[in-house]
Amino acid sequence: MTSTGSTTVAGIGIHSGLTCHARLYRHDGPLAFRRAGSYIEARHANVVSTDRTTVLGSATARIGLVEHLLAALRVAGFYSGVIIESDADELPILDGSALPWFESLAELGPPPAAAAPLTVDSKLVVEHNGSTAVVEPGRESLDCSIAFAHPAIGTQRWRGGPNDYQALLAARTFGLLSEAEALMSRGLARGAAVDHAIVFADDGPLRPLRFPDEPVRHKALDALGDLALLGRPLAATVVITRGSHTLHHKLVRALAAGVPAERGSARP
Repeated sequence: MTSTGSTTVAGIGIHSGLTCHARLYRHDGPLAFRRAGSYIEARHANVVSTDRTTVLGSATARIGLVEHLLAALRVAGFYSGVIIESDADELPILDGSALPWFESLAELGPPPAAAAPLTVDSKLVVEHNGSTAVVEPGRESLDCSIAFAHPAIGTQRWRGGPNDYQALLAARTFGLLSEAEALMSRGLARGAAVDHAIVFADDGPLRPLRFPDEPVRHKALDALGDLALLGRPLAATVVITRGSHTLHHKLVRALAAGVPAERGSARP
């Protein structure tokens, strides 16, 4: 395939229910979003919400559901060199995974060289509301575990390194049918449908899973996308238990600041 340096992706916004368009194109600078005339770098300092998704923002604009695209960019090797223009306050959910984003990136050509990896000197532990992230010196790897009371999910674990991350891309976001009404009452999930998410009813998923451990793979995918807001590779082992976007961003802030969080330290 011949790269064009740009690509456009369209689909439904899972929370707004509106059709959203995103145009990705190359530029000489950091990963960034353009929304309503505002330029928003894809960096942890610009995170304005972690309520069920990662939202970046400025004083005048917001763009949500960025984690799937950021994970795809990370797997493709892009830590910089791309701008994403959006005509909505969220990116399209597509099929609920990062795979459609990853496939579209072929149009952009090869990524620029990444910045030097961030390393850690000692163990770093971050906790939030019963979830834990541990970072230690070592080769880059990601180890994610989840535990749900739902019998079709239960306890799951995924472990891998950079050569394994592509296996996460097709894992779709998931939720419980029993939670749908509560989400909609908050103005969320207006565009939710089984076409772009795994919905678990009391007796199991409403559509077949792509992998037996698809829920934990998607949680690992979310973590990969959130960690991409460091703007560089992370040369360390990361273990996340019952992760959330809030936990991930607490971890990213601690790593980027290079100061202790709970205990331990990091250096850029």
